[in-house]
Amino acid sequence: MEVTLMNGGGGGSVGGGGGTAIGDTDLHHAPTVVLVQGEGGDYPKVNNFEDVKTICYLESAKLWTIAGPIAFNILCNYGINSFTNIFVGHIGDVQLSAVAISLSVLANFSFGFLLGMGSALETLCGQAFGAGQLEMLGVYMQRSWIILSGACFLIMPLYIYATPILKLLGQRDDIARLAGDFSIQVIPQMFSLAINFPTQKFLQSQSKVGILAWIGFVALFIHIGMLYLFIEVLGWGTGGAAAAYDISAWLVALAQVAYIVGWCKDGWKGLSWLALKELWPFVKLSVASAVMICLEIWYFMSIIVLTGHLEDPVIAVGSLSICMNVNGWEGMLFIGINAAISVRVSNELGSKHPRAAKYSVFVTVIESLLIGILFMSIIMTTRNHFAVIFTDSKDMQKAVAHLAYLLAITMVLNSVQPVISGVAVGGGWQALVAYINLFCYYIIGLPLGFLLGYKTSLGVEGIWIGMICGTLLQTLILLFITWKTNWNDEVEQASERLKQWAGKDEMSDPL
Repeated sequence: MEVTLMNGGGGGSVGGGGGTAIGDTDLHHAPTVVLVQGEGGDYPKVNNFEDVKTICYLESAKLWTIAGPIAFNILCNYGINSFTNIFVGHIGDVQLSAVAISLSVLANFSFGFLLGMGSALETLCGQAFGAGQLEMLGVYMQRSWIILSGACFLIMPLYIYATPILKLLGQRDDIARLAGDFSIQVIPQMFSLAINFPTQKFLQSQSKVGILAWIGFVALFIHIGMLYLFIEVLGWGTGGAAAAYDISAWLVALAQVAYIVGWCKDGWKGLSWLALKELWPFVKLSVASAVMICLEIWYFMSIIVLTGHLEDPVIAVGSLSICMNVNGWEGMLFIGINAAISVRVSNELGSKHPRAAKYSVFVTVIESLLIGILFMSIIMTTRNHFAVIFTDSKDMQKAVAHLAYLLAITMVLNSVQPVISGVAVGGGWQALVAYINLFCYYIIGLPLGFLLGYKTSLGVEGIWIGMICGTLLQTLILLFITWKTNWNDEVEQASERLKQWAGKDEMSDPL
């Protein structure tokens, strides 16, 4: 079989600057196969099992060259959340529940909305980079900075009035009051996301992901040190946790900006007046992306809110938040894979390589499912022990062990679902997926969870089972759509999108 390097047709590719799509991967370690220019720079058709093995090897190398650093960065960033919960959990159960609600509900609300708006950049920057339109990357990023900063001001009242909102949603007074105080203290962290997310997407679209891993690694260690200093040494309690949370978030955002300004001369041409043009169409595209992502993130956020109405909310919310925290660690890995497959698909569609886009999707879904099964096995093996990391309470540890089988099932589902969402972002399918998410999550999953949780004796288990059913239905629908996709049509749509967003009038015009 002759396998293409994909260094023709359509300009740049994943490796950047008209190079190979394999990024930094050493092609000399590929299987013994002749690597030559294929049809239009795309892969040739797969004809036998040997072809399948070769494609799997090459696509795995390309995927993990991008996904590895991204996943590591996101795991480090999530570690900032997780270690905040761990340190606070050793202060007391009420403090753990309050901070868990603040981070799982309000912080996730803003995280989901801003990440969703920023994900519009994945489609535009990824396809523009694949087509070789490097001059537009910095302009898109600056527009996103402006739009996301404005969105932060719209979200801020939720933080300021968190206490009455949580009481209205049925949370116990002492938990709601402490969660509200913590939420006000972490408002600076929310504004850091308006800078963080666009810079991430800018770098990811060009596969400049190694720096993201290093920034995340350093920030995590600094955050742990600050938590120990503020909480254990100075005794600042939850206020110390909030201060560490804010400082770490801004360190990450500013470090990414510094790298772009100093070392990304291809995509960064300086501040441009073009960032102030076409803002409203960009807002509409960002909102469409936000709706898709938010419906996913807020879905699992809502389980914490529903659980707060059950009897013994401290144990119910605390045990569930620990399970969601562990699930989040796996979820952050797959968000990394989500970002990588989004880059792969958008770059290849922009480069007019439909087979490469298709094969990358198939390989990524299979590998992600295998990883999900591995995590499920680990959770079931350690179900009676892993909660000790988060809490000293024996009652809390017992409640977590009781929920472990649902956590294991969720981990398998969440290994595939983010990958398909990444495909949707890379291909520009956000509006379609938003409708699917709305139906599966909020018409099927949440009502079923409410029914099982409150009308039966299942309690928190019933809520979680219902939500698993919604996730399963959504995953099956998206898998079917992906299987039936005509990738040649997707290439044409990508070309039309680039013409719309990168006309001749939108050339670099620095300030």
